[in-house]
Amino acid sequence: MAHILMLTPQVPYPPRQGTALRNWGILRGLAAHHRVSLLTFAAPDQETTPPAPLTDIVERVAIVPQPIRTTRDRLRDLLIRTRPDLALRLESAAFRQQMRAWLDTYAFDWIFVEGLEMAPYLDLLPPTSAHLPSVAFDAHNCEYLLQKRAGAADLIRPRRWPAAFYSAIQWRRLRRFEAAVCRRADLVIAVSEADARALQGIVPQLEPLIIPNGITVAEYASFTEKADLQQPAFVFTGTMDFRPNVDGILWFAKEVWPDILSRVPFAHCYVVGRNPHPRLDVLRQMPGMVITGAVPDTRPYINAATVYIVPLLVGGGTRLKLLEAAAMGKAIVSTSLGAEGFPNPETAVHLADYAVVFTDACLYFIENPAARADYESRARTYVRAYDWDVLLPPLLAHLEAAT
Repeated sequence: MAHILMLTPQVPYPPRQGTALRNWGILRGLAAHHRVSLLTFAAPDQETTPPAPLTDIVERVAIVPQPIRTTRDRLRDLLIRTRPDLALRLESAAFRQQMRAWLDTYAFDWIFVEGLEMAPYLDLLPPTSAHLPSVAFDAHNCEYLLQKRAGAADLIRPRRWPAAFYSAIQWRRLRRFEAAVCRRADLVIAVSEADARALQGIVPQLEPLIIPNGITVAEYASFTEKADLQQPAFVFTGTMDFRPNVDGILWFAKEVWPDILSRVPFAHCYVVGRNPHPRLDVLRQMPGMVITGAVPDTRPYINAATVYIVPLLVGGGTRLKLLEAAAMGKAIVSTSLGAEGFPNPETAVHLADYAVVFTDACLYFIENPAARADYESRARTYVRAYDWDVLLPPLLAHLEAAT
């Protein structure tokens, strides 16, 4: 049995969206077989008192408030620092003090780094030690590729050229930093074959262990509560200050939504998730568009959706939102990039990469209940392969062999 220290950028419980969903699934799986300590950050809307579901499964947990970085801080660091902005986002003296105290007190066998923004804390490990822990780096995204794609998307729009310039600097810094972290790690975990290949492109000798994003399927499939939504309801969920989510829903609102309303004027689209970016304020004035902000649980909204949409134009890794919707038996319309990382997604998801095709797919599901029911069934079948009970055994086997 290994003693594991897990570092996460936010409290993984409750597992509402994205990063927290993956971190909670892996944490719970590891804790069932190993001793786990958790050191994590509390987002502004999270408590620093550990919730009972966490304390029930881990040996110890410490929660530190997330640091605040202003735009001025980011601009200063852009000019005087060489590390990417992502590596500076969670710099915290309090976190360092807590991690150093634990490293001095306990003999950890593994440090699990959940996401590239946690990697700077690896410099707390001594260069030599009688018991130097192994490092597992869980690459939630291939971050340099994500930033590079965002820059390419901005480059074709003159109003976004300042953002494209920023991305041009950042993706190169990310590439160097990401490569250094991968070389430092004893185990690199990628979420998809595509991400594994991208990481091998910057560290050719790398052999990532692929553990896709997953969910506990039963917790979605058996869920019955539905939000009171105006029907037909299109639903999109995610952290709404995350650049790919913002760009994707703005594209949908501008290029797709007007044509849907022209055919189905009583339709509504619900954008569900915490921290809506100011760029989304324009949606509040559009007929039928509803921005909910943070909600206690996204499942009632997904469950009430007539059609679940994944209109992403940039991204990386695999989208947990797609798995959530599939487990709840939803008809899903997604761009190819939105379903990237999943093998043969077209067997369960209606793929549409152009506005007119995306519109037609959405209307097709609204106007053809039988077709919608067919895709709902396909989604339920497809998602079974992404249950944590199916995904985690290779990781557990690796730890057992290495311990």
